Amino acid sequence: MKKELTKAEEQIMQAIWSVEKGFAKDILENLAEPKPAYNTVLTVIRVLVQKGFVKFKTYGKSNEYYATISKEEYSNQKLTSLKKNYFNNSAKELVSFFVKENKMDINDLDELLKAIKSENNE
Repeated sequence: MKKELTKAEEQIMQAIWSVEKGFAKDILENLAEPKPAYNTVLTVIRVLVQKGFVKFKTYGKSNEYYATISKEEYSNQKLTSLKKNYFNNSAKELVSFFVKENKMDINDLDELLKAIKSENNE
């Protein structure tokens, strides 16, 4: 399922990840203002189902929606794609760009290194 999401689809997915399982009204409640129309949310959810990002369980006339991919998995796919398409598939170039663009100071870099070391030791 290595498909890209549109901005609207990503916003709906963020809400679905937030509620974990929910009906369209629950998803709508978790969207930032200005909220789209209820029918718009349903339309985007249908597209997400077609793309395989969302599944649902039907209760009477209502559907309870849930993600088929975690936020972490999708983030990893996006980051891998970004690294491949813009940074010669180099994690070093990606991190270097991020450090420069975000004007990270030595303390931030030190914390980042500690976090990386901690992750590698687990």
